[in-house]
Amino acid sequence: MRLALGPRGLRARIVLGFAAVTLLVSIVLVATTFLAARSYLLDQRESSLTRQAFADANVFNSRLATAGADVGQLLAELVPSGGADVVVRSGESWYSSSLDVGARDVPEQLRGIVTGGDAGTAFIETVEGPALVVGLPLHSAGVEYYEVAPLQELGEVLRTLSVVLGAAAVAATVAGAGFGVWAGRRAVQPLEQVAGAATRIAGGELTTRLPPTDDPDLVAIVGGFNSMVDALAARIDRDARFVGDVSHELRSPLTTLVTSVEVLGARRGELSPRGQQALTLVEGELGRFRRTLDDLLQLARLDDAAAVESARPLPMTALVREVLAVTGRPADLLSADPEELTIVRGDKTSLERAVRNLLDNADRHAGGAVAVGVRRREDTVVVTVDDAGPGVPVEDRERVFERFARGAGAARRSLPGAGLGLAIVAETASRHGGAAWVADAPGGGARFSLSLPAVDP
Repeated sequence: MRLALGPRGLRARIVLGFAAVTLLVSIVLVATTFLAARSYLLDQRESSLTRQAFADANVFNSRLATAGADVGQLLAELVPSGGADVVVRSGESWYSSSLDVGARDVPEQLRGIVTGGDAGTAFIETVEGPALVVGLPLHSAGVEYYEVAPLQELGEVLRTLSVVLGAAAVAATVAGAGFGVWAGRRAVQPLEQVAGAATRIAGGELTTRLPPTDDPDLVAIVGGFNSMVDALAARIDRDARFVGDVSHELRSPLTTLVTSVEVLGARRGELSPRGQQALTLVEGELGRFRRTLDDLLQLARLDDAAAVESARPLPMTALVREVLAVTGRPADLLSADPEELTIVRGDKTSLERAVRNLLDNADRHAGGAVAVGVRRREDTVVVTVDDAGPGVPVEDRERVFERFARGAGAARRSLPGAGLGLAIVAETASRHGGAAWVADAPGGGARFSLSLPAVDP
């Protein structure tokens, strides 16, 4: 069964790369070290055993020449050093100092070398493990002398060496992976800084900049990013000033139009029915125009951050109760915590405007507010307005707080308002360090929420 592996991140690839390279290098070094050590130890052991075999052969040859004893008897008395066993060939007869070894342990190739008058060595495998056979001719005695030396001790040394080298390779791989984690963190850190800065900028913190760096590979990126943010902030500032300037410039002609319409309204009875109908239409559109202009001016003030300059501690319970009274709504709509638990720091006019916009939004689009709440939730104070409408689709819940958002459907687009009320709520919340959102109300409809940082009395 194949496992579906997701795409690996840059940090994971760096860690895996360091670990793989370290493992590969470790394997090469371990193999090279082991083979070199094995070759050296075998050469040393072979030289040592060869010298030992020649010394034992001289002793055997001397005893055989002086005593004229039987070969089998001398082998029984001979005690080779290092635990080796001796095999002697005399004519067609074979003699051994141990029942564990014999003619079968002498390779044919080595026999041919010794029979030819030369000394030689050969590695063999016995029942007890690897062994080295050293053979040499004893010309004066007319025999062939073979000494079989066990290599179990050398095998143990090589096994221990392999375990140590393997452990070293594993440790090196782990160390390489650890270094890869450190290197990956260092490599990804600039990207994380860019991502964090971009997130803060998207949240409205246009003063965010990347810190200067001496890294020549990052200087261009940091400079380009900061220049881009500077240009974005300048563009937003120009747009905000433009909207504010246009709104201010429109106040004078709007005031003139309103005054003129009021004069006409005072003489409504003198107009024809069609004229009265046209006057009513103009009055409605002028009212809508004036509300839109007021909203634009409010947004311009919020964009200039002037709305929070006069911030002071405010009990939101009292503020919401006052807004309900001023707008003529029943006081029993409100369910709130005590005033001392709902204190925030903010601009009273801006917060009143935000609460009033939430109530007006319920009146215009959702059949009016059915419940208003002010609750303390840990370190925030949350104002909620539940309406009697069908709710807001999930896909529209962020868009309704955008400027000039009007919602879907022709009927909704025909309702009064320019789609700036909820944008003012969201901007006011942001300027006060809070947030605004919409969700489903427990009793049906939509629940619009405005959260603000709480202040202890």
